[in-house]
Amino acid sequence: MPPNGKIRVLVVDDSALMRQFISDILRSDPRIEVAGTARDGKDALAQMRVIKPDIVTMDVEMPNMDGLKALEEIMKTNPIPVIMVSTMTQEGAETTLKALALGCVDFIGKPSGSISLNIKDVGREIIDKVIAASTAKVRTRAGLFAAPAKPLTPANDFRRMTPPMMGTGRYDIVAIASSTGGPMALSELLPKLPKKFPVPIVITQHMPKEFTGSFAKRLNESSQIEVVEGFEGLTLKPGRAVIAPGGSHLVVKRRQGTAVCGLSDAPPVLSVKPAANIMFLSLADEYGGNVLCVILTGMGRDGTDGAIALKKRGAYVIAESQKTCVVYGMPKAAADAGIVDEILPLNEIPDAMVRLVR
Repeated sequence: MPPNGKIRVLVVDDSALMRQFISDILRSDPRIEVAGTARDGKDALAQMRVIKPDIVTMDVEMPNMDGLKALEEIMKTNPIPVIMVSTMTQEGAETTLKALALGCVDFIGKPSGSISLNIKDVGREIIDKVIAASTAKVRTRAGLFAAPAKPLTPANDFRRMTPPMMGTGRYDIVAIASSTGGPMALSELLPKLPKKFPVPIVITQHMPKEFTGSFAKRLNESSQIEVVEGFEGLTLKPGRAVIAPGGSHLVVKRRQGTAVCGLSDAPPVLSVKPAANIMFLSLADEYGGNVLCVILTGMGRDGTDGAIALKKRGAYVIAESQKTCVVYGMPKAAADAGIVDEILPLNEIPDAMVRLVR
């Protein structure tokens, strides 16, 4: 980082107006410096060699070289955190999921198309995600590049801790929370589970409503278990993983003795909707402590309060290790609260889940 300690950002968009709007938003935060702008992927790659930014915000649809091709080249030659800026459409969702698979750390949706005059409506989100990306590790299919723009705070990372209280020893459902870096983490975790996984799985991944359906479909195609987007009344059953639909909180309830999904339109919690906290609290009501709780990579602290309620009932809590997290925010918050039974690298979590539910 430069002597002034600011996060240097390269803003890439084929629209001069959008470059100006995004740059103005970023400059409004004293922690951020707009190191340069670029009009397409080729221009971005050339500028990166000169200005050496910490973070890149990358538009998707651009002439000469689009955002996906530029991202792929960055991941091959100079992996640094890239935040994709895409339209909130079905096509935009598919492209964003491809970008997440290639290694972008996060994405921002343009509120109203390629040229969004109301981009300032998501200004706070843009700033927060750039700040979070500055401490992110870039994860690609080829491996994990631990080169955050800002140094990471050393974690109290451990393999196993003595739980504050004994768990029930019986776990009838698995609940997973994830955010930044979560799509790639889930794409690694779920395909490793056996087809006859003996209990249901519910997942809250912070994503907009336009994206979760496509994401669930992609996971279903690569997994032995069934992966679906949740809807009101959907039955929870062994071998099925249900992803909270964007824009709604996923809750678990009983209908004639059978566990089913419910959707809540309650306000965002800790600025997110769906929120893992609401899902976890509903599980505490319906399952008591017979829950295996897994908290994966993500910025913020969503999930901690709900996991505390579950832990008081006797649930078992696993948090992803800082070693494999893209952003060690949510797992760290849970660990700092003293409620985590095991902290494990991502590649060991599937085996732990199978071990515990059996």
